[in-house]
Amino acid sequence: MSMLVAPVVMIGMFWVVPTGLALLGGPRPPGLDRLRRVWPLLAAPGALSLWLPRSGLSAGLAAVYALATLALACQAPARLTLTRSLRPREVAVLTALAAPSVAGLALVAERASYPLLGFDLDLLALTVPHFHFAGFAAALVAGLVCRASEDGPTARFATLSVPAGTLLVLIGYFVDDWAELAGAVVLTAGMAAVAVLTLRERRDLAADGPTRALLAVSALVLVVTMLLALDWALGEATGFPHLDLTWMAATHGLGNALGFAVCALLARRRLRAGDGARGVTTAPTRPRTEIPA
Repeated sequence: MSMLVAPVVMIGMFWVVPTGLALLGGPRPPGLDRLRRVWPLLAAPGALSLWLPRSGLSAGLAAVYALATLALACQAPARLTLTRSLRPREVAVLTALAAPSVAGLALVAERASYPLLGFDLDLLALTVPHFHFAGFAAALVAGLVCRASEDGPTARFATLSVPAGTLLVLIGYFVDDWAELAGAVVLTAGMAAVAVLTLRERRDLAADGPTRALLAVSALVLVVTMLLALDWALGEATGFPHLDLTWMAATHGLGNALGFAVCALLARRRLRAGDGARGVTTAPTRPRTEIPA
């Protein structure tokens, strides 16, 4: 399973986090842009630790990345101080800023062979990509689609249920499989709303073929991968047959990383640049991918 997880985690470390941070609008706390620029350098030790045997050395390398994620988490209260807002889209942004720190701490524990809070090492290993993609990327994209949809009811539902579902899944780790299933239901509902809003963006905002294709792929893959996650959580709670962790990593994990997160962020980067810097006369006048104060 590590041969599947490590490349996915590296995508989250090196590309998803800094790309997502570049799409944030609104007040930027002091140090956020500098942290984004040096992020790949800080991620390199963590990425190297993924390919080394579990040991004190690999745990030390992972700790460098964990400190970077904690520094990013500190940007959440700093942003809240600047915005003084808990609007749904801001809740999603704050969640995105904090989520990688959970991944960073899990990575250190897993590399040190330490069952943090009683969790086995395989679960800790899967926590790392989960909080890069279901935590950071999903919450960030929910905030972006909320802005594009001008805070409509579906957008508000998405931006609240994605962070809430992520938190409930985390709480479910400590409680039982039924609590985790409840979190998976909430998270799946929120991600389904994100998929609906993404398809609406494709219809209303995207003007060129590549952008429309990226939005369509991200939305459709998201639905499939979240149904897989819901099936797995249901199987864990009830004992019904379901995919094991290795197959979940190969299907749900890879799909979320490549089909959803990467495609969604690429599409929003193109939207921000004006659909690939083309002259688009049908584009709306409102900002489309930034999250303002």
